[in-house]
Amino acid sequence: MTMLTKVRTFLYRHEAEMAKELLEKEGIEVLISSDDHGGIRPSLAYAGGVDLLVKKEDASQAKELLNNAFGET
Repeated sequence: MTMLTKVRTFLYRHEAEMAKELLEKEGIEVLISSDDHGGIRPSLAYAGGVDLLVKKEDASQAKELLNNAFGET
């Protein structure tokens, strides 16, 4: 079983999608998790945000790439 870990939470889904694309270009598999009914009800994401999940072994590299692209959290 592959363990996933959250590397960043975004307020908006489109930001998470951009980050996902960035990580995937570097060969990191990414899953977006959000309680927004699959993008149909984006206002629901404001309560919990939009999470980016990666394999535990990719987390360090993913965080570094995200910090370089979006700034540190």
